Amino acid sequence: MIDYAALASNIKAWGKALGFHDVRIANAQADMLQIESELQEWLNNGFHGDMDYMAKHGTKRTRPAELEPRTQRVISVCMNYTPPDAHNSWDVINNAQKAFISRYALGRDYHKVLRARLQKLADKITDEIGSFNYRVFSDSAPVMEVAWARQSGLGWRGKHTLLLSRQAGSMFFLAEMYTDLPLLVDEATTNQYCGSCTRCIDVCPTQAIVAPYQVDARRCISYLTIELKGSIPEDLRPLIGNRIYGCDDCQLVCPWNKFAHLTAEKDFHVRNGLDNVTLVELFAWSQQVFESRLAGSPIRRIGYSQWLRNIAVGLGNAPYSSEIVQVLQARQDDSSALVREHVQWALKQQELKRLHKNESGITSKC
Repeated sequence: MIDYAALASNIKAWGKALGFHDVRIANAQADMLQIESELQEWLNNGFHGDMDYMAKHGTKRTRPAELEPRTQRVISVCMNYTPPDAHNSWDVINNAQKAFISRYALGRDYHKVLRARLQKLADKITDEIGSFNYRVFSDSAPVMEVAWARQSGLGWRGKHTLLLSRQAGSMFFLAEMYTDLPLLVDEATTNQYCGSCTRCIDVCPTQAIVAPYQVDARRCISYLTIELKGSIPEDLRPLIGNRIYGCDDCQLVCPWNKFAHLTAEKDFHVRNGLDNVTLVELFAWSQQVFESRLAGSPIRRIGYSQWLRNIAVGLGNAPYSSEIVQVLQARQDDSSALVREHVQWALKQQELKRLHKNESGITSKC
């Protein structure tokens, strides 16, 4: 006979020993009708943009047994990702010649790290009780990660829609294990601790947080620089600034992130100096350099053309510089139409700034 209450306690201890900051357990049969309704409304509003996969799986996101039959429990885990010794985020964002990359992407691809760690947890459970049915996920299937994390008691959904924890803020990854084990479940988080604070809404460069707990992904810089495969809308390009892969602004201003922890996971430490590097330097990377240096990085998933597209926008937003103009001109005939379009836009922005700079000089002399 298996003592499922004791096993649940052991799973949490084993998970923390494997590097997870917290481990909680939710009932996979929990009522998710309100979450389903909110998701459908979000989709009906078109807020998912080109992310068609958000719509095609239907209720599988909120009904685990439809995705993995016989699922009774959802084991939710979180792992901190803020790398130690990373350059101050605001210093980089406020230096228009630098390239800002979301802090979660400075190291190794979290998908691989968390799935491998969850597999070790599953192996530990197998060693203890024998074989059992399970499946592990790390942003790799139609799973409502934040909803299940809240249901398990890991935290609550902030107004920026990310999970918030009173012990760890929001700078952590989530992952899940679906299992048929009838483990003792944790109490869901029912309270919201954001109060009247709207800092995340107010700071968003593109005003993508259209209402508390609602993000229009079509305006979100993370979507524009990562998920969007085509041309970035021109009216949004100036608002992106120097953010070339993701955006952390809503997290950086959140008061709860004073409790965020530095990661102990070496795979998430800064690689290739990406925490403090210039746009010009990155734009000079060849495709071979891009693929070799970013091997094992989540950034590599967007591909070389999108990488150059994003950096071109950053260069267009930077103050006028003859060096920037030269590196942009060197890619005017790039083989990618996507890159050529954004390079031309960036060159126009640089020319407008050059003219404005010259006019300002004349005015001051007068």
